[in-house]
Amino acid sequence: MKRKIIEIDAELCDGCGDCVPSCHEGAIEIVNGKARLVNDRLCDGIGDCLGECPLDAIRVVERDADAYDEQLVQTRKAGQVAQAAQVVPITDAPISGSCPGSAARGFARPVVQPEVAGDPPAARLGHWPVQLRLLHPQADFLANSDLLLCADCVPFAYADFHRRFLDGRAVAIACPKFDPAEEGVERLAAILAEARPRRLVVARMTVPCCGGLVQMAEIARQRAGSDVPIEVEVIAPDGDRLVD
Repeated sequence: MKRKIIEIDAELCDGCGDCVPSCHEGAIEIVNGKARLVNDRLCDGIGDCLGECPLDAIRVVERDADAYDEQLVQTRKAGQVAQAAQVVPITDAPISGSCPGSAARGFARPVVQPEVAGDPPAARLGHWPVQLRLLHPQADFLANSDLLLCADCVPFAYADFHRRFLDGRAVAIACPKFDPAEEGVERLAAILAEARPRRLVVARMTVPCCGGLVQMAEIARQRAGSDVPIEVEVIAPDGDRLVD
């Protein structure tokens, strides 16, 4: 059948990986240093990934392709969340990393002098614990909350984290790369089903593996039978907050 689907220009693509987390269906992977559509049935043809490519290497075309398969997408998402939890032995992981998010990098920062006068900013954390795996779904502070599901790197990268993200919210911290994926999905699904938060904000990093946190939220919402709205905030390693 002929339908709309994305096409990636391998000559233009530099393998930056920016398109990977923007593809909510998990249809794009970095293969041999280039972005690639791994299966026609995973692409819905909407093209959310287009605006994320800095080199305009992605476009939507109309061609013969297998029909979009939502069931295959859900199966793949579950597999990606599980895969993201696998730990690479440190002796096997080069400093550059095969994953774009693992590449070592440095940022030139001026030395910030401590303020001479005035009180430091107030902490905004309103409960304990904060690790997703330790949160009880029936905890009072989760009930009808404005819930933040936060990658554990975000507070280190984003200087205004307490004021911008934490104020007035319950928080659950997780890492989609190193935490047990299925355990995280089940715990979050239980929280969504029992505490029924009114909103779920996912704060993630730009690195591709951090897209697993968004997938975790989507799978948990589906399992919980919840209609809670999910909002995604994206932070770059240098501290920039990316706005759609």
